[in-house]
Amino acid sequence: MKKIKYYYNTNTLRYEKLETPLRIKILRIFGFIAAAFVTATFISFIAFKFVGSPNEKLLGFENEMLKDRYHDLNDKIKEMEKQVSELEKRDNTVYRAIFEANPIPDSARAKELEAQIEIATIEKMKDKELLTSIVTTLNKLSSRIKVQKDSYKEIDNLINNKEQLLSHTPAIQPVSNKDLSRIASGFGHRIDPVYKTVKMHAGLDFAAPQGTPIYATADGAIKLAGNSGNGYGNHVIVNHGYGYETLYGHMVRVKARSGQSIKRGEIIGWVGSTGKSTGPHCHYEVHKNGQRIDPVYFFYNDLTPDQFDRLLKQAASSNQSLD
Repeated sequence: MKKIKYYYNTNTLRYEKLETPLRIKILRIFGFIAAAFVTATFISFIAFKFVGSPNEKLLGFENEMLKDRYHDLNDKIKEMEKQVSELEKRDNTVYRAIFEANPIPDSARAKELEAQIEIATIEKMKDKELLTSIVTTLNKLSSRIKVQKDSYKEIDNLINNKEQLLSHTPAIQPVSNKDLSRIASGFGHRIDPVYKTVKMHAGLDFAAPQGTPIYATADGAIKLAGNSGNGYGNHVIVNHGYGYETLYGHMVRVKARSGQSIKRGEIIGWVGSTGKSTGPHCHYEVHKNGQRIDPVYFFYNDLTPDQFDRLLKQAASSNQSLD
């Protein structure tokens, strides 16, 4: 039952019913609604600012899970990179070295993976950026793995062609030298016979009578045969493949012809003294990937260990070369 309020009217000296005007009622209702709205807004602001909505809490939880998964994936990628790096190292320093193959340069492989992103940076990254970072890292790793697979295929071919590799590697002396008396000058700095100054002698000089046969020391193809005016006189260069080339200089006559296929032990010319030479001899060089190396280490097919030791001492003597 609705309560009725009265007030004492001092003018009439009577109690009269209290009636509130409609305008006042409307103002009171509006004031209540406004106060309630302001209060609700303030409470919501405090709640969202310091407490967070249920949706935000859920998103935050999912974000933390994504970060944990990212770190787990990142650790796995690091482990995979370590394994790939070890395979690349073994490929270059062991497998390819066995077959005299050139190491694969880093430029052929994908570059090293970029430094891993710090946790503080990761926390600021958006999900899309995290995904992009992971995809980029995996793409680089996939590229390195593909190159490594191709390298192993090449090594498989080298294994299958090991016999061919051996036949194309210089392994005998270019002239008959059974009594080991024909090496007149070795590889290294020697006295030049013309200028009488110490100069680099890039091969071995085998002294022999003019007309002594000169033999190819490995299978290959004739790259050059003739006199090109470079001081070697009549000379032959054989391309053996696998990075090897051999040079035979100062021939009295050349038998081989450019482009001709040649077998180890086949005669390619005869000893002479053409070009810059002070006497009949065969100047012999071995090149590997364009670099001149000491030929004395490529006579393992026709020397015993004792003979090789004697030859090594003869080649090491500091004397005057013949060219």
